Amino acid sequence: MKFRTGLMLGATFMVSLAVASHSGALSGSSFLASPARAAQTPDASPTTNHAETYRLLTLFGTVLDLVRADYVEPVSDKDLITNALNGMLTGLDPHSSYMTEKQYADMMVQMKGEFGGLGLELQQQDGHIRVVSPVDGTPGFRAGIKPGDYIIAVDGHPVDGTPLDEAVKKMRGKPNTKITLTLVREKTPKPIVLTLTREIIHIEVIKSALYDRIGYIRIAQFNEETEKGLLKAYNQLKQQAGGKLAGLVLDLRSDPGGLLNQAIEVSSSFIRSGEIVSTRARHPKDSQRWDAHGTDITDGLPLVVLINGGSASASEIVSGALQDHKRAILIGTRSFGKGSVQSIIPIPGNGAVRLTTARYYTPSGRSIQALGITPDITVKETREDPGFSLHEADLEHILKNQGGNQTKATPRTDLPAIAKDIPSEPPANWPQFDYTKPKTDFQLQEGLRVVRSMAGLPAQDPAAALPPAKPVEKDTPKKP
Repeated sequence: MKFRTGLMLGATFMVSLAVASHSGALSGSSFLASPARAAQTPDASPTTNHAETYRLLTLFGTVLDLVRADYVEPVSDKDLITNALNGMLTGLDPHSSYMTEKQYADMMVQMKGEFGGLGLELQQQDGHIRVVSPVDGTPGFRAGIKPGDYIIAVDGHPVDGTPLDEAVKKMRGKPNTKITLTLVREKTPKPIVLTLTREIIHIEVIKSALYDRIGYIRIAQFNEETEKGLLKAYNQLKQQAGGKLAGLVLDLRSDPGGLLNQAIEVSSSFIRSGEIVSTRARHPKDSQRWDAHGTDITDGLPLVVLINGGSASASEIVSGALQDHKRAILIGTRSFGKGSVQSIIPIPGNGAVRLTTARYYTPSGRSIQALGITPDITVKETREDPGFSLHEADLEHILKNQGGNQTKATPRTDLPAIAKDIPSEPPANWPQFDYTKPKTDFQLQEGLRVVRSMAGLPAQDPAAALPPAKPVEKDTPKKP
């Protein structure tokens, strides 16, 4: 893959509304830098019918001329060709796309972890603008925007049916300026109107905390700073614990992915030896395998990984590797299921093409494409229906799951005894989740409970100290 700038293994259907206006720059992408070179002439397929190709190109020219001549208003050739390129690529799968020079530049800025806007990951679905996930700590996150929300208006102007790029432009603006979004949310009878203030978004890729002797590290995205941030956070936790850290919770929930090399480095920080991930391309010479580096920064401490439906691509590479090597216990809900690789191919002076070029496989040889990773212990975030739950399998034109190990995974026999006591959802009296209050995070609290048990520490039920649930009042018929 010498001509490619990199490989992206993420949920590239997302757009960071900070905003990058391409379809899915970071959302679960994994990006591996390699020397850039202009796109090569593809190998001719043995079934290529040149006469048919010329006929179809003539058809394209005919349609182009018709639009030029008779469309209701003048359209530039540049817009027409850009739309055609996007149609050609997005019709292949949800993660291939064409990026203009501006979109490509936005993506590169986003990969560096700093950009301006609201901090939302967006996707266009059937002409609607849908929120995939808010970025931690951003205006969209703090305003309570949720995955699955649909943005139907910006500053009172409808955006339903508007191309994603145009909708994103409407949401951009100078920092400290106000913007009003109108949202539609399942099970909410009326549209939700929120006023937010735009900000320069500094992605806080790594967050950490110490709970007694158990460390907690959250990875929000896999960008250029992730591995360094992970090592720094872990060393700080060890110091805070006086060198007596007993275990670790790695939080990959709603992490849409990022750079492939960072996913490999993060995995290698916990796995001493063996395969981390492999990719298989159309041409065998382009297939690759990456192995661990021989170092576990924790020296084998108990490890729990939290995942959910928003954990995509690079997040799934890490969680899949840790699960296959039985290095960690996975807790949460099924991950997104993005198992394809995108290459970013720059076209000098004309942006870049994001093209699906391979599938990736976990160390056991399984493909998670459209399947996702099933946690070892299922724990839901809330008792409520997840609503607009979205996975790779729900998208159009997805790649088939093929070429991997199709053997049904056998249940793990190394789970700690406490696994059978972990409830699959919060009790009725569990407090409403507040991101500023970790004690309201049910999945986190159960993850800490499992790690404590693995470390031989007291692992009390976090719901035991809660006040009893209020009984549900039933209407009693009144006597006449």
